[in-house]
Amino acid sequence: MKKYCLALDLKDDPELIAEYEHWHKAENGWPEIRESITSSGITNMQIYRTGNRLVMIMETNDDFSFERQAKLIALNTKVQAWEKLMWDYQQPLPWAKAGEKWLPMDQIFQL
Repeated sequence: MKKYCLALDLKDDPELIAEYEHWHKAENGWPEIRESITSSGITNMQIYRTGNRLVMIMETNDDFSFERQAKLIALNTKVQAWEKLMWDYQQPLPWAKAGEKWLPMDQIFQL
């Protein structure tokens, strides 16, 4: 098992943040997105929010790679539509390079 922690910002607008959270409730999520997540090797995923900052924690099987996940997304029009919709609410972190969304975080402490 591998574990990743990633960060991304939402646009700092309470209405947009509420809409983003609406789409992430179990009853509103698209089943194709859940399928895409699990088929890429992600076994557990959690997203936390404070203000407009998001933190995602992913646990994956040993075969998971971001490169493989990107290839699967590129082949799935429904996931591409979801990503386009989510980008209406998201914005890159100030230090992100062009085209980057979720950025991996470095672990700096463990008890």
